[in-house]
Amino acid sequence: MLQKVIVVDENNKKVSLKEKNAVHIDGDLHRAFSIFVFNQGGELLLQQRSLEKYHSAGLWTNSCCSHPLLDGAGSEEAESRLRDEMGFSCELKKVTRIKYNLRLKCGMIEHESNDIYQGVYDGEVLINPEEACDYKWVNFSEVLDDLSRNPQTYTEWFKYLLLETPLGSALSASITVQSAQRDG
Repeated sequence: MLQKVIVVDENNKKVSLKEKNAVHIDGDLHRAFSIFVFNQGGELLLQQRSLEKYHSAGLWTNSCCSHPLLDGAGSEEAESRLRDEMGFSCELKKVTRIKYNLRLKCGMIEHESNDIYQGVYDGEVLINPEEACDYKWVNFSEVLDDLSRNPQTYTEWFKYLLLETPLGSALSASITVQSAQRDG
């Protein structure tokens, strides 16, 4: 069965359901979520997308990203997807929602109303090989630096979210506060 995603209007109100591939070909605005998981040391968990993915295969990206299947499911669905892709769950807090319209090298379009979640986790990671082929924990400032130096190794949405929106600064500030609370 083909997976469907939630097509929305500019106010994030559901318009219809549409097959995932068709949405990415036609460029319809649709719901998505992106998860950024940090460890207590302030390192961000990155995943390398499976080489079998229909777009952006083999590229590094945020901890987990997907499309909600249920209207209004929120963090529960994001936590479930994180468990499916990376083999663990943690409490996720919604940080913001960011809309973007990005053309991928393969010609597909990521036109998303993307809910951004952040979590903290220090345990074992067990990647689902259908979703990711590798993972690593990286110092957040090093991630930001490498995004600028080696953009070809990262997904378009990951680069956009961290380099062209206030999200990168907000996550950096949150890590600083978390570190101060831990150390203080």
